Amino acid sequence: MIKSRLAIHKILVDVLGNNNVYFQKPENTSLKYPCIVYKLEDIEEKTASNIKYKRDYAYNVTLIHKDPDNCIVDKIMNLPYTSFLKHFSTQGLHHYVFKIYYKNEKEIN
Repeated sequence: MIKSRLAIHKILVDVLGNNNVYFQKPENTSLKYPCIVYKLEDIEEKTASNIKYKRDYAYNVTLIHKDPDNCIVDKIMNLPYTSFLKHFSTQGLHHYVFKIYYKNEKEIN
């Protein structure tokens, strides 16, 4: 179970095998390849009897790699609550886009 954005960040660093993991890529930052760029995409709240009891977060995660046959795609796909969205290439770089869900099991007060 993924517990927080920082936990997702650590998992992505481990999967990639380097520190080229960027949350909401800061301006004036040059990307080093291969890299992963991720951002918050959605927050879904669960309610019952008009009371919020759970909040789940979805992150858009993009792996950018020069090698179209890299093994990192499979490593990301093996993460829990992960789905593949699309692939595209531009300027000799392959972009693999995933959605990773953070399942927040904490009660909301």
